[in-house]
Order: sequence, then structure tokens, then C-alpha cells
Amino acid sequence: MSIYALIVLLPLIGAFIAGFFGRSIGDRASQIVTCAGMAGALILSIMVFVQVALGGDAFTIRLFTWVISGDFVVDWALRFDTLTAVMLIVVNGVSTMVHVYSIGYMSHDDAKPRFMAYLSLFTFFMLMLVTADNLLQLFFGWEGVGLASYLLIGFWYHKDSANAAAMKAFIVNRVGDVGFALGIMAIFFLFGTVSFDEIFARAPEMVGQQFSFIGIEADALTIAAILLFIGAMGKSAQFMLHTWLPDAMEGPTPVSALIHAATMVTAGVFLVCRMSPLFEYAPLALDIVAFVGATTAIFAATVGLTQFDIKRVIAYSTCSQLGYMFFAAGVSAYGAAMFHLFTHAFFKALLFLGAGAVIHAMSDEQDMRKMGGIWKKIPITYAMMWIGSLALAGVPFFAGMYSKDIVIEAAYAAHSTIGQYAFWMGVIAAFLTAFYSWRLIIMTFHGKPRASAEVMSHIHESPNVMLIPLYVLAVGAVFSGYLGYGYFVGDEREAFWGASLFVLNDTIEAAHHVPLWVKLLPIVVGLVGIGFAYVCYMFFPIIPAISSSLFGPIYRFFYNKWYFDELYDRIFVKPSLYLGFGFWKAGDGNLIDGVGPDGVAGLTKDLSGWVSRLQSGYLYHYAFVMLVGVVIFITWYLLTLAG
Repeated sequence: MSIYALIVLLPLIGAFIAGFFGRSIGDRASQIVTCAGMAGALILSIMVFVQVALGGDAFTIRLFTWVISGDFVVDWALRFDTLTAVMLIVVNGVSTMVHVYSIGYMSHDDAKPRFMAYLSLFTFFMLMLVTADNLLQLFFGWEGVGLASYLLIGFWYHKDSANAAAMKAFIVNRVGDVGFALGIMAIFFLFGTVSFDEIFARAPEMVGQQFSFIGIEADALTIAAILLFIGAMGKSAQFMLHTWLPDAMEGPTPVSALIHAATMVTAGVFLVCRMSPLFEYAPLALDIVAFVGATTAIFAATVGLTQFDIKRVIAYSTCSQLGYMFFAAGVSAYGAAMFHLFTHAFFKALLFLGAGAVIHAMSDEQDMRKMGGIWKKIPITYAMMWIGSLALAGVPFFAGMYSKDIVIEAAYAAHSTIGQYAFWMGVIAAFLTAFYSWRLIIMTFHGKPRASAEVMSHIHESPNVMLIPLYVLAVGAVFSGYLGYGYFVGDEREAFWGASLFVLNDTIEAAHHVPLWVKLLPIVVGLVGIGFAYVCYMFFPIIPAISSSLFGPIYRFFYNKWYFDELYDRIFVKPSLYLGFGFWKAGDGNLIDGVGPDGVAGLTKDLSGWVSRLQSGYLYHYAFVMLVGVVIFITWYLLTLAG
């Protein structure tokens, strides 16, 4: 077995040791073993990146045969191509920083080994997902990530809100996973295999094939691709299946950074890019991907404008940025989608962990309305939040500018109706992103202190174990765009990606030749958004109150997240609750139990009670009963003889 298999196994070993022996070995040992496992996996991932992505030496490690059912055989194999190598750097890089950060952030928690075990378990499942060589193995990692996210979001299970958020994330993701499972079944029905290599090789043969699904006769590849995308929508919190994402902020802040910055929510983007040889032959499915992505980008940006919980603002920002990645994939700019995924992981993890440092300093306060005037007390955290926000807003020459701009340019270069829609939604979202990013900076760090005197007196900078991961991520937020541009979307992209991405219409090449105003527009609107935030929240802070009063209905619409939670509660949750209650009381209670076990038991009890009344204890009663019995017996005997 290759040493590179340890990339996947080391986090699992760490999770096993911390999870089952954490109480025996203690908190510190659990933290050391999980962090060491992640550090080892990261070092090996860098080696894979150099060999595979930069050296062009892709390979697959076959470990054992997993499933044998007649002619259906599935191997358990680890696929190392450029797409996997990029994801390994992202997943293991961010996860290692989160593990180290958690040593300080969770220092007062009573269940440190359990938390570290959950983090490593989550990472293991994510690594299984990105190294999968077939759809069945990918589905194993996909479902495992869902399980681990449930455990992490509901880590503080003594809080009802955390339990509810964990259940919501699990259930909403199951909705998308039904589509994903059906997509895998459709592909197996069409191709007779779940192996990526065989599917990709035969995809051109399936063009034009028809397939009947729920009474609809349509293009087979289109149906399969749409079903797969439904799974991606759930995991990546896209429009209509996004409602679990903000509630997931109930978990500890390191969980938010791990799940919502670089790992779980990017699984959907990875899936679409991995299946690019299938999507390229299903143009309608690609249009749907682009439309949903562009709509998500603008939807989440509008909601982020009005939130006051610092983590929820960043969560909606994640949702919006995922929309960018999807509409890039939807216009066949898979390299641009992965480039934005790569840079976004650094600056969004930086923002989440920076927000955690703020919450840590503010005695667990998350409401920005109760912050302000603290930048001098935590200058390092303040600087880190600035770097993350500059990258997120796409300010030259931070990482976000390189990746976000090529995504928007590719949408324009697609020269399609959906491409134009995505382009303009992306531009508007870029303005809103810059605005709400500096709204967060100003409300959190500037102005007069709005916290109590007691809280203000305890504000302090985080310990080094929490700051060092911020420094590492800040380097990525500054330099990853510049260093990665040529490989991901520049002149070296074909050699870099190799066969891991498949493109029929090279929109990235066309994106390099768009008009100058297209290239400048995202930067200009981003800078205007930053300036507008200063006007509204620093120079004339009365403007937000006046605006929310003048545009009350629109403000409430955005603040209440377009009322999706209320809509789903009315359409799905309450009817399901009433239906379940009815089945429970009327069906199970009255009918099944009433007629079945409870009915038989009740009848037996009544008969026993009636018979017990015959047991009076008087001898003459028993003699009388015996006499009656003898009379009945003789009567029956005589009637039998007469017959």
C-alpha cells in the first residue's frame, strides 16, 4: 500500500484514538494525536500536489475489492489526479489550521477529546469523498460528511437550538441526497457501472439517448446530471436547499470554519467539476447549474446585508460565494470554479476563525450591535479580519480578486442568456459583498463601544495557538490568487488540469479576451461598496435606520431571509407534524394498538375480571357450580344418545 493512503487514514486513526481513548489519555494527548495526524496528512497532500498537479503524474491506488454482486464489482480505490490534489490541499490545509485553533478556542470545554475526534472524523469522510474513484465510494464519503456535520453542529447538545440546527442540516441534506442517489442509479442504469473512468469514456455514446423518469421522456444524460446537481444543491446550500446553512452557526466557531469555508459546502462544486465529462454533454443541466448558482449569489448577498450575528453574515457570504462557483461551472469554466473554491477556502476560513477570536474576546457575544470600539484592544484580530475582507471583496491584489473576476468574466464570455444573467447577478453581488463586509468591520471594531463595561474590561487578544492559524490563512488569502492564476485559469491550465477536467466550450480562454470594462467592473463596484459602507456606518450612521424605515417591506423581506423558513414551515413542516401526529394517535394508537396488542390485552383483562368474580371463597357456591356443570354434562350426553 502506498504511503499516500495515509492521507486518508491518518485523520481516521486520530479520530479513533481521541474518540475511544480520549478519557484515558486525557485532553492534551487527544489534541496532540489529532493535530499530528492532520499535519502528517497535510505534508503528504503537498507532496501529492507537487507530483500530480505540478508534475502531471496522476495515479490511482487500489486497496481492495469492496462490492461483488454478479457482474457488478466495485473496488475501494484512491484516485489522485489534479482535481483531487487541489481538494487535498484545501481540505487538509484548512482542517489542520482548525484543529490547532480549536486547542485554544475550546480550552474551557469539558469534552475536548470528543470535539477533536469529530473534527478528524469529518475530515476523514471528506477525504474519502474527494479521493473516490467511483460514485459509490463518493456516496460513502458524501453521507459520512453529513453524519459528521450533524455531530459537530449539535456538539453542544445541551442547547435546544443546537439540536434543532443539527436536525435541520441533516434533514435538508437528505432531501438533496435523494436526488444524488437517484442520479447514481440512473447512471448505473445507463452505463452499467459506477466507475468514473468507464462513465467518462462512454459519455459521448450516450448523447441523444432518451430516458423515462417519473413519466417524463427526456435526454438521459440531462436527467442524470440534474439529479446529481440536486445532491450538490443540498450539500452546498444552494437556493431553495440553503436553509440549513445559517442555523448551522449554532455549532462552535471552528466547526463553522471547517464546514462552511473549505470542506462540506464545497463538496457539491467538486461533484459537478468531477462529473464535467457528463455535464458537458447535458447543456440544459449546465444552464440550470448556472441559473441556480447566480440566483444563490444574489439571494444570499441580500440577506447578508441585514443580519446582525457576525457568524451569520459570514455564513450567508459563504452561500453567496458558492453561487459564484456554481455559475462558473454552469458556463463550463470548471477551472475558474475550482480556483474560486481554492482561494475562498483561505479567506473565508480566516474570516470565520477571526470572528471566533472576536467572540472569544467579547465573552461569547455574537451580536454586532453589542460590539464596537474594540479594534485597539485586539489589533491582530482586526488586521486579520481586514485581510480576509479585502480578499472577499475582490480588492486588488488579494486572492479573491483573481478568482472572482475570472468567474464573472467567464460568465460574460459565455455569450448566452444564462451567462448574461449570471454576469450581472455576479456584479451586483460583488457590490453587496463589499458593502456587508465593511458593514461587519465597522460595526464590530469601530464607533463607540456598545458592550457593557464588564465585557469591555475583559477584552483581550487571543492566545498564539489561535493566532498562528490566522497568520497561515492570511498568507493564503493574500498570495494564493497570484500564485495560482496561471495554473488554474492561465496559460498553464491545460497541463495543470490534465484529464481531470473536461471542457467542450473553453469559456476561460474567451474570458481572457473580454472588453476592458468587463474586467474592471467587479473591482470598481467592490470599491464603491466599501466606500458606501463607510458613508452609511461611519460617517452618517443615521442612514441605515432611515433606509430600513423608508424601505420597510424590502428590509423585512431581506432580514427574514426571503421568508423561506416560514414558507417551508407552512408547506412541509407543519403538515408533516400534523400527519405524523395523526398516524401516531389515530393510526398507531387507536387502530393498531387499540385493535391489536392493547385490544387483546384489554379483552383478556375483562374476561379475567369476570372469571375472578366467580372465585367468592364460599364452598356452597363451588358446589352449586359443580352441580350445574354435572347437569349440563348429563343433558349433553342424553341428547347425544337420543340423536
